[in-house]
Amino acid sequence: MKTSRLQTLAATAAVTAIAGALSLSPAQAVTTWQFALEEPQGQPQHTFAEKFAERMQELSDGQIAVGVYPYGTIGTSADLTELAQGGAIQLTFASPGHFGSVVPEVQVFSVPYLLSQHHEVNAKVLAESPVLYEDLQEPINERGLQFLTMWAGGEMVWTADKEVRSPDDFDGFKMRTMVSPMLVETYNAFGADPTPMPYGEVYSGLQLGTIDGQVNPLYAIRDMNFYEVQDYLIFPGENQYTAMLVANKGWYDGLDEEQREWLDTAARDATDYIFDNIPQINEDHLRAIQEDDPDITVIELTDEEKEAFAERGQAAREKYIELAGERGRTILEALEEEFSKTEEEIGQ
Repeated sequence: MKTSRLQTLAATAAVTAIAGALSLSPAQAVTTWQFALEEPQGQPQHTFAEKFAERMQELSDGQIAVGVYPYGTIGTSADLTELAQGGAIQLTFASPGHFGSVVPEVQVFSVPYLLSQHHEVNAKVLAESPVLYEDLQEPINERGLQFLTMWAGGEMVWTADKEVRSPDDFDGFKMRTMVSPMLVETYNAFGADPTPMPYGEVYSGLQLGTIDGQVNPLYAIRDMNFYEVQDYLIFPGENQYTAMLVANKGWYDGLDEEQREWLDTAARDATDYIFDNIPQINEDHLRAIQEDDPDITVIELTDEEKEAFAERGQAAREKYIELAGERGRTILEALEEEFSKTEEEIGQ
């Protein structure tokens, strides 16, 4: 649903109030940048933001402080994008699930089986790809934002009330999705019945049987306790949770050369840090889920089983091209080539 002007004004007022409080700190910095997150404190985006703020403090020798706003402090994901576009905040995360409604080309990251099954490959492509930082940058710039970096936070995992190993197993299965035409098309293609539902209603939906399953990274599954009301954790290799760091473009362009260098360096360093730590973060969450619920069944689809879903996923690929047009097609095909080439280089 489109953010109302009243909601945006309220969120802007909240940012102004918090920024004012920060400016009154006894250890006042020369400048404070506002950085809003789509995740609450303790989740990977917060870990990234803390490292980013630490590096900015070091690189600027205390001249720049970063005020970090965990999810819920100033608004929803859609609010954060709008606030960044308007310049009320300088930095925010924008995940493709919602950011694709602002920049259709970004929905490329919802194309199933685009990203690699190997962490090292994703780390290299997402951090260095000229397709991303040149070709995709253009439509993002057109919306008043600057794309700085992105990373993959681990595999998107299905939870389910039954075993799912093939598209036939999804027959009549109500899979909760975000309100995204790409995700709806994907799960339609997989044979499921996609059921958009607000995030805060998913636990009760699973508990009451309104939905049969959902898809999220492991840390979200654990933090939201979805595993308590599901029997299976299924690793389909379909996609990775991705997060894009964006800035208000006018603000970014207005930084002096040294500040922009500090910003770009801090973003790269925080990206490297989170990529190094994500595998362990996900291992820890999986182990904790299994300790809490020893009866939960963990399934990793075989290559043959993944291929069956990948073939069905071609319909979602065509949906992306329909939504993003020829520029989107060019970005998708170039990324497919980059992932393939990088897998060969790394030896995967």
